Amino acid sequence: MQKAELVFIPSSGVGHLVSMVEIAKLLVERDHRLSITVLIINLPNFDSKITATYTGSLNRIKFIHLPTHTSDPKTFFTSIIESQKHRVKEAITQHVTSLPDTPRLAGFVLDIFCTSMIDVANDFGVPSYIYFVSGAAFLGFMFHAQFLHDELKKPISDLKDSDTELVVPTLANPIHAKFLPSAVLNTDWVVSLYELTRRFRTVNGIMVNTFTELESYAVNALSDSDIPPLYPVGPMLNLDGNINDTDKKAEIVEWLDDQPPSSVVFLCFGSMGCFDEDQLKEIACALEQCRHRFLWSLRKDKDKFVIPSDYENLTDVLPEGFLDRTVGVGKVIGWAPQVAVLGHPAIGGFVSHCGWNSTLESLWFGVPIATWPMFAEQQFNAFQLVRELGLAVEIKMDYRKGLNTDDKAVIVTAEEIERGIKCLMEYDTDIRNRVKEMSVMSRKALMDGGSSFSSLGRFITDVMDNINP
Repeated sequence: MQKAELVFIPSSGVGHLVSMVEIAKLLVERDHRLSITVLIINLPNFDSKITATYTGSLNRIKFIHLPTHTSDPKTFFTSIIESQKHRVKEAITQHVTSLPDTPRLAGFVLDIFCTSMIDVANDFGVPSYIYFVSGAAFLGFMFHAQFLHDELKKPISDLKDSDTELVVPTLANPIHAKFLPSAVLNTDWVVSLYELTRRFRTVNGIMVNTFTELESYAVNALSDSDIPPLYPVGPMLNLDGNINDTDKKAEIVEWLDDQPPSSVVFLCFGSMGCFDEDQLKEIACALEQCRHRFLWSLRKDKDKFVIPSDYENLTDVLPEGFLDRTVGVGKVIGWAPQVAVLGHPAIGGFVSHCGWNSTLESLWFGVPIATWPMFAEQQFNAFQLVRELGLAVEIKMDYRKGLNTDDKAVIVTAEEIERGIKCLMEYDTDIRNRVKEMSVMSRKALMDGGSSFSSLGRFITDVMDNINP
């Protein structure tokens, strides 16, 4: 019986790495013929603690860390990944193809930022697949933006600061330019994104971390297009969370245990989410005024390419007396065990940056979202959740702050924040009911016979059918 080895190459972002490892775990669990080698390209300041969670032995999954690269992360799209090609080739030759009695190399599964590794797969004569960590609608947007640029000579970056609404094939409604990601509106960054998307068109298939029931309009639109075969396989979630910081986690869960069901609003903005002191004061004011119980994950603002850290002294950045006035009502923390928090019955709402992994986690646990995007494709996700799917309320959908914008973020006022939290926690029962229904569907999608279960089965069949004799 033919056994097969897949090589996974994630990018260094925590959300990318975690999601790719979860699909790797599911693949080897589904088919005993498969084994996987994960090549981790480390970057300075991005080698997160989460990496350690996955460097132990997993069943038929091995991890190989390539040397840390010292280039500027701003050049990640091009020079860093390009410079790793020879190391990837050496690692595969040493650990996969040259060892006796090893499974046959069956293909590469690549993160969206690692598409230049298609060239290495071609050198080995094996297929390439993309694992797309965001949603199907955003994948369709990327294809459409590249089409507009290459075929119609209409760069998407021309829409910056315009009032244009863009018709995207994977969205049922036109999307205003202000909700497009900062990277595609930046003439320097978008060139790299066009090149990535061109390479998407050359692969054997694209796995997407979504499920058909969530994004049926987008999945159907992509399935009818001329792109490679699409495999919606999500939601891929690390429900075990981070094995580190168990003491902090226990303290947070103990506090939640004392709160009534669905009474707490959770504020958390992802591994890179942080604000300046002026914005923190507006958030604090809103939390006092709205009088809802809250759990607030507060991180220290650093250089945009350095993962934020916890504050040593919260009183240095919060309004005077805030912690005393909110004793018993709220809790301010640093790092948050997000999965454990969202899965706790005390949580009634989630003020989120709308990262795709966080979105899927929130839907999995049936927790409605109030949108506050920051960077990457988060503005697009916020638009989709509020306007397309009716699964979230808005605090802001066009807020921008982060890796690919030099614009100074506007201040979101306490009144705007309070209004969004009250809508989330008090008023919109229709959204809450839809989120609960989507929670059930997300779980069914992964069960035997579910849409994602069947889609992953089709992917495995394609991999095994394409093994060279």
